[in-house]
Amino acid sequence: MATRKNTQQPDRHAADSHDLIRVHGARVNNLKDVSIEIPKRRLTVFTGVSGSGKSSLVFDTIAAESQRLINETYSAFVQGFMPTLARPEVDVLDGLTTAIIVDQQRMGGDPRSTVGTATDANAMLRILFSRLGKPYIGSPKAFSFNVASISGAGAVTVERGGQTVKERRSFSITGGMCPRCEGRGSVTDLDLTQIYDDSKSLNDGALTVPGYKPGGWSYRLYSESGLYDADKPIRKYTKRELHDFLHREPVRMKIAGINMTYEGLIPRIQKSMLAKDRESMQPHIREFVDRAVTFTTCPDCAGTRLTEAARSSKIKKVSIADACAMQISDLAAWVDSLDEPSVAPLLTTLHHTLESFVEIGLGYLSLDRPAGTLSGGEAQRVKMIRHLGSSLTDTTYVFDEPTTGLHPHDIQRMNGLLQRLRDKGNTVLVVEHKPETIAIADHVVDLGPGAGTAGGTVCFEGTVEGLRKGGTITGRHFDDRAALKKTVREPTGRLEIRGASTHNLRDVDVDIPLGVLTVITGVAGSGKSSLIHGSIPAGEGVVSIDQGAIRGSRRSNPATYTGLLDPIRKAFAKAHGVKPALFSANSEGACPTCNGAGVVYTDLAMMAGVATTCEDCEGKRFQASVLDYHLGGRDISEVLAMPVTEALEFFGSGEAATPAAHRILDRLSDVGLGYVSLGQPLTTLSGGERQRLKLATHMSDKGGVYVLDEPTTGLHLADVEQLLGLLDRLVDSGKSVIVIEHHQAVMAHADWIVDLGPGAGHDGGRIVFEGTPADLVADRSTLTGEHLAAYVGG
Repeated sequence: MATRKNTQQPDRHAADSHDLIRVHGARVNNLKDVSIEIPKRRLTVFTGVSGSGKSSLVFDTIAAESQRLINETYSAFVQGFMPTLARPEVDVLDGLTTAIIVDQQRMGGDPRSTVGTATDANAMLRILFSRLGKPYIGSPKAFSFNVASISGAGAVTVERGGQTVKERRSFSITGGMCPRCEGRGSVTDLDLTQIYDDSKSLNDGALTVPGYKPGGWSYRLYSESGLYDADKPIRKYTKRELHDFLHREPVRMKIAGINMTYEGLIPRIQKSMLAKDRESMQPHIREFVDRAVTFTTCPDCAGTRLTEAARSSKIKKVSIADACAMQISDLAAWVDSLDEPSVAPLLTTLHHTLESFVEIGLGYLSLDRPAGTLSGGEAQRVKMIRHLGSSLTDTTYVFDEPTTGLHPHDIQRMNGLLQRLRDKGNTVLVVEHKPETIAIADHVVDLGPGAGTAGGTVCFEGTVEGLRKGGTITGRHFDDRAALKKTVREPTGRLEIRGASTHNLRDVDVDIPLGVLTVITGVAGSGKSSLIHGSIPAGEGVVSIDQGAIRGSRRSNPATYTGLLDPIRKAFAKAHGVKPALFSANSEGACPTCNGAGVVYTDLAMMAGVATTCEDCEGKRFQASVLDYHLGGRDISEVLAMPVTEALEFFGSGEAATPAAHRILDRLSDVGLGYVSLGQPLTTLSGGERQRLKLATHMSDKGGVYVLDEPTTGLHLADVEQLLGLLDRLVDSGKSVIVIEHHQAVMAHADWIVDLGPGAGHDGGRIVFEGTPADLVADRSTLTGEHLAAYVGG
């Protein structure tokens, strides 16, 4: 009896029955009534071709609803400062837990934001130096480059014992901000040689600033001011004359019989040109600003952003500026060497945070690295650091392609971190394309079968083994392996790089072959981007396509960005004998109610604004009269709603045949964007989609050398094949293609490989191999060689 009693299962507690996140009837974006059940406290990977609806399901449905419900628990006052989130279009969402989104959004471009300030490592270092630093200079604020030193004194009135008494009070705050550069580390300077030619006089046309033409009022302000001789060459001005010409404070004076305000040339240029956002400038003024403004390291703080006092306080001969400039792996070792019982808990926490950087593959960064310079993949991993040491459990972590920018060697470490988060009792949801990460999933959800309108359904749900046998696009391509080329192309020339020393490069000399497909590879932080972007500047004959964000408002879309809208507008205008401007939602054809935005934005003062679909045009963005004009049976709003593949057919033949539009659409289809609709706002595209949109735009450029930075980002296994075909066509058309890439399929397809390493940061920066992929596999002397050999089965 006793034995039988022990083998019986105890009754399950009701609280343990909520083991699933249930989604029923999800219709966000292109999802078609999706219903799935996701196991909690497991690692679930969502896969499928680009545009199949993965992000719509994970981010815009599950994570968005979780965040909306949490926001509703705050007081009305706090909610006033938070974005107002609409409920996703879904029938039932059950079993949700708190969602923490770790996405690839670049970190803020604020000049004072660094890796240290973004991860609280700086805050801990400041406390450490305020306790142990010799000489003692003040509280942690004295080591912060975001706190300025201020002091003040004055009389205050105090009521005391029924009498009003005046007392003198003074206060002072000691901050660590360098007063010269205000904690930015660099100062801007105007290059005077780009503003005027000092060998000429003003009457001979010395000024070279756009808009300052001899005879114009801006020019006469200086040439007829009478403060200096306008016939004398500027280089012969006295100190006083040069000061009046360049730096004089605003003063009212009569010039050519008219009352005007005269001020020095430099403050005038700063107010009229440099105060504007660079992107909103006219092209000729932007070109002048790029030429004339130089960013130089602050001479007072040598780029450390800190005051002299903050730099003078040291622990074991190391100042806080030195500590922040160290490579994080070295800083972790230094912190470990400190033995101070008085701050032992702080040292333990700081060391744990720094070790997390090393573990996640970011040990090559330094804490003073500006946050805006991190790539999308690096930014995502920096955000992960906050969560690794977190005591929270039973939360849902949502990751967006965490392996972006990672070498195969680093992907294994990332997999370990995802499993650690899961093993703490969390639900981990990952959107991913890399088979190495899909392979570790407890549960796989494959969306598709196609992209855009052809996607939005669940094709498979189950284990990795089931996916392999499932017959979906992902299942069929899961074990795809690109083979090494039988023969490689012969180079037509060489691009010599000599003595490259940007960032961590160590006087690198390398010859990049031209006329072939060259792949630059190496672990994250080994110096690939420094070598290529630092030594081959975009410009004459070089088309550089990086992963930087595309500048564009919510009015911008693929049609406007690629110039496709121009031939479409002209085709509509020609067919009906009207102006092309009518067919632009940013010009005469715009719906007057929403000004062509398709939505009406209501500003709710201190609360987040709300966007509602415009009732007059029903989100179509155009006036009703414009929609009466048809081309090939479609109006302009219907054309902009088409995906690229449909538009390619539409403009390829028949009444709507437009060769100029067809050419651009062909390029968009070539780079794998066939599912994107022409009028989709740029702000809704993923990072990989934006890069491919840039690639499509630049494919018609005249450059002979194309430099691509990880073009496989965000690409499904099936699309990588298409990208390799595109790279081949570029090379066969006589171009030289240089690709910075980690994907083994691209490496195997290369004609020549340059491998940097052997490690990251100061352990990298050297060429460890150059040659053909076959030689690299045979050699196996580098990390890349080992992983490529394993990939091709060599």
